[in-house]
Amino acid sequence: MVKKVMDMGFEPSKITFIRALFFQMTQETWERKVEVYRKWGFSADENLSIFRKNPTFMIRSEVKVIRILNFLVCKMGWQIADVVSVPVVLTCNLEMRIIPRCLAFRILLSKSLIKADIGLSSVLMPSDEHFLEWFVIKHQERVPQLLDLFQRKINLEELDSFDEKSWILGHAETAKTLSKWVHFDTPENPNSVLMFFKDQGFNNSQISRIVKERPQVLLADPKSSLLPKLEFLRSMGASSSDLSIIVSKNAHLLCRSLELYLIPCCDILKSALVSDDEKVIKTLKRMSTFSMPKLLKYFTVNLSFLREIGVPLSAIPILVANYPMVMCRKVSKFTEGVEKLMKMGFDPSKQSFVWELPVFLLMSNKTWQHKVEVYRRWGISKDEFWSIFKKQPLCMNISEKNVMTKMHFFVCEMGWRPADIVRVPTVLCYNLEARIIPRCSVVRVLLLKGLIKDDIPVSSVLIASEKVFLKRFVMKHLEEVPQLLDLFQGKVSLAELGFGFDEKSGNLGHATYQS
Repeated sequence: MVKKVMDMGFEPSKITFIRALFFQMTQETWERKVEVYRKWGFSADENLSIFRKNPTFMIRSEVKVIRILNFLVCKMGWQIADVVSVPVVLTCNLEMRIIPRCLAFRILLSKSLIKADIGLSSVLMPSDEHFLEWFVIKHQERVPQLLDLFQRKINLEELDSFDEKSWILGHAETAKTLSKWVHFDTPENPNSVLMFFKDQGFNNSQISRIVKERPQVLLADPKSSLLPKLEFLRSMGASSSDLSIIVSKNAHLLCRSLELYLIPCCDILKSALVSDDEKVIKTLKRMSTFSMPKLLKYFTVNLSFLREIGVPLSAIPILVANYPMVMCRKVSKFTEGVEKLMKMGFDPSKQSFVWELPVFLLMSNKTWQHKVEVYRRWGISKDEFWSIFKKQPLCMNISEKNVMTKMHFFVCEMGWRPADIVRVPTVLCYNLEARIIPRCSVVRVLLLKGLIKDDIPVSSVLIASEKVFLKRFVMKHLEEVPQLLDLFQGKVSLAELGFGFDEKSGNLGHATYQS
């Protein structure tokens, strides 16, 4: 065997020689694997070249290799030679690494945000941190959904600007393509699986996603293997709509044991969600192929750590229900992030900690620095920035463009000071067209007519409930300004009433800030 490996070109002094010895197999198995690669255009020399570079690729199952090659060559358009140059990609996980990265890459290509000649290695070889920095965070301003797409929170077909036909295959076509590699004794079984999903209320897009992600599901027995898992989720209160979302986002659970995987996963979630089945179902809908497989491994340890440091028991269900993926992070990274946040002065015993933690953990240091810079442009210091984060962590999820637009409106149009916004940062989370402009338009008219004082705080205008605002600023002054209700409801504009935000006399008692 040693001589055979040496004859294949392996240098005994190198570590790959040991690996090649370890991964030796029978001649029959070797020839079968070589034949699989030959069908994809690999020459005998290229097979040996790949084996020398990465011996582990030869122990990959034929089905997995074919699925990866089908995706990289047929869907992504890379050449076989590209794969030969970096064969380690054949050992990457298709669902966890290859597809998410390629989806983000595909979107950026379709929008001409990156060049088409970027190599396979540049997409699949970098660490997660570097990939996020180069291909996701860098372009989030232009493609806000990019991070959600990368994390599988949304489907590619949900992005209106992308041509679905160029990327998403119908489930029937997918089944036909995969049938060459997933061997069926008869076509009845895959057809029965597809009809099963249809009968259960899954749409074509969801069925296609399931089959593409887990083609082996076509070999399953719908009655004995698939139905019990769906019935278990139904017993917890899942509707047909809930089931289709959960399963299409987590197709792997169809290929895992009900007793050894799905039920334990749900039991773990129940332990954190006060045995509330409805909340468990809602949480499962938020999970994906990225996070759910890690639930059994990391969730319980991370949960215990939060309890140990004093996070209120009443707050933990909020974190789990809204950010389950955070609880499935690797234990070392999770605890490191929590401890870092505590050192910065954030108190785990406060309810707000469960909102601060996920925002903090899900952003890179580079992203944090960029956000500090965005607020600094408006004269907001670093201490004030962290004050904003403490008061309203969700402000950190707002895009730079959104922050700049709202700050310009508050400061330059309404005349509020940046310090006023720092005191009530929640206003940055409000919708500009639906809440901010209608209310500020009403206040603007009342100011210009001298019906209210110019020292009204931001909170009185934007934080008050709609009922309170209507009573205090609209109904009270309808006799003097009959169009006020129409203005608030967007039926007439400030311009139609002869007013505008460019009239400096209407500023709320402060000089206009110059950025």
